[in-house]
Amino acid sequence: MGFRPVHLCFILFFVIACISCTSKPSIDPKIEALVAQKLMLDIRYFCEKSELDVTTQRCTAPVTTLPDDLKEMIADTGVGGIILFANNLVDTEQMLRLNRDLQTASTNGGHSPLLISIDQEGGRVVRIPQNISTAFSGNMAIGATYAEHGTHFATLSGDVIAKELAVLGFNVNFAPSVDVNVNPENPVINVRSFGEDPQVVAELGLAQMQAMQQNGIIAALKHFPGHGDTNTDSHSGLPLVEHDLNKIKAVDLAPFQYAIDNGDPGMIMTAHIQYPALDSATFTATDGSKTILPATMSRAILTDLLREQMGFRGVIITDALDMAAIAHFYEPTQAVLQTFKAGTDIALMPMAIRTAQDIPKLKRMIADLAYAVQIGDLTLAEIEASVARIQTLKQNYIPSNAAQLSPAKALARAQSILAAPAHLKIEQDLADNAIVAIKNQQAWPIKQSTKRIQLVMPDKAKCMAMTTALTDALNTFDPRPKLTIRCASLVSEPTDNILAQQRDAQLVIYTDITPQQSLVEMGGMDDITDWRLRPNKEALEAKLLTLMKDVKPHQKSLLVSMRTPYAVTQYADYLDGIFASFAYNTQVTEQLDENGAAHAHHEGPIYRALANILLGNQQATGSLPVSVGKH
Repeated sequence: MGFRPVHLCFILFFVIACISCTSKPSIDPKIEALVAQKLMLDIRYFCEKSELDVTTQRCTAPVTTLPDDLKEMIADTGVGGIILFANNLVDTEQMLRLNRDLQTASTNGGHSPLLISIDQEGGRVVRIPQNISTAFSGNMAIGATYAEHGTHFATLSGDVIAKELAVLGFNVNFAPSVDVNVNPENPVINVRSFGEDPQVVAELGLAQMQAMQQNGIIAALKHFPGHGDTNTDSHSGLPLVEHDLNKIKAVDLAPFQYAIDNGDPGMIMTAHIQYPALDSATFTATDGSKTILPATMSRAILTDLLREQMGFRGVIITDALDMAAIAHFYEPTQAVLQTFKAGTDIALMPMAIRTAQDIPKLKRMIADLAYAVQIGDLTLAEIEASVARIQTLKQNYIPSNAAQLSPAKALARAQSILAAPAHLKIEQDLADNAIVAIKNQQAWPIKQSTKRIQLVMPDKAKCMAMTTALTDALNTFDPRPKLTIRCASLVSEPTDNILAQQRDAQLVIYTDITPQQSLVEMGGMDDITDWRLRPNKEALEAKLLTLMKDVKPHQKSLLVSMRTPYAVTQYADYLDGIFASFAYNTQVTEQLDENGAAHAHHEGPIYRALANILLGNQQATGSLPVSVGKH
């Protein structure tokens, strides 16, 4: 008896279904739910297909309101956390709404509250708009106050930063950085470190961490086992630290161990750095090359050292997995798989979600990771213990009544806390106490006979901030109607023009920003194109030196080092004075002129502090937290 066509179709369908079942085994949804809790995504940009850049096919539309596709993704997958960037944050009401919608999406999916995280270190790395928040001068400025004030400003800054984040709906801050900056060429940490003394870094890091956590924000100490002696940015390459075990323990690990022994860190963030003295095992990269495992991928470092030997019981989170130090060597799912094997609890930014077409890829990643658990490539007991740590952290820090406050009351509360007068006073106090006088051969206080001052600032915004600060200080304390202040942008103004201007001045004030802005300050890997287009630092340094050498004996000149002060040694012989400020943050507001036209107005605490010191209204009382040589 022959088969009818309908029977043949049925048999063919059955065979294909069986093959499909073989190639795509059934995935336990309970394991998928566990794995999803261990992922923290960024939603920096999201586009409809029609919104992609025609030339690059990239999405650069910031997520400021939560699209339905992302709401459904959070509800469907049960991812454990979201990280937000400056692009996502516009104003107080918008931030509150976005964070509330994120939590609602998770709740609607029947999941635990999201960890909503941010990089709000203070200083060079801040994401909340600076015109509506308190940004502070940063860690190295705090380090400069340690000799006279101990942990005072670490505690106060941590307290303020946490209060302002919590009232907006954040619950995780990737701070403080407790890297010990012992490398003058460090391109990514520098002023983000409290200094070069491991004990000082340890004490300040613990104080800031505890202040944040006492105000309901989970602190994430970073970057374990230490990013302080690198000359490569892990956003663009894979750094190598060749310290021996004794130095690693005494320098790199010391602040982390101090926090574990004396506090209760909620999180520790890993570093994408090779530490061969801790783990010399190699792996084969996607291009076939062999290289040493970075710490983020090392079980010897994350489990054997951090958990077993150092006694850390909190949550381990990776640094962003889209950084070149990882993405260049691993496919996304491979990277997550390897870091979970190493002992990481949360994989940060494991893949980019930029369009609706990326969401099935995320679901595939979750399924693949769950399958790795099912076949024993990942240990179920370790995954369950990891998720239990995450849930405990959420229960301890995310208030159960967070959603009960009405939007209007939440907005009023946030507006009363963000940039509150008491917070701004602490910000100014830190700036006032952080400035270090490195050299002064009668360069300041500015003499009454000085009638013409030439400023040479990195750009026009900083020109405005410094000019405004000097003008305001003069009007308040020392009116000099005939004093002229001019400012030139080092980047945009030709050398000959600046030379002509400064030759007419009695006092020339230069500023230096070394090293250049890093990717983390700009945001992350999405900014790499703009980062590569930065002005050439060597050319700017040569230009600055040319200007300094042209100063005449009858003129006074001084330099303000506005980042790490290591570079001042190359300029010191040509100057009468040198300051270190460790910061150059400006706050931008819109002001109307007498004709009703709007203009951007730049100012900042560090400029006000510098102006008052230059005019003799206050003293520079800070102490260098790093060594800068004989000068």
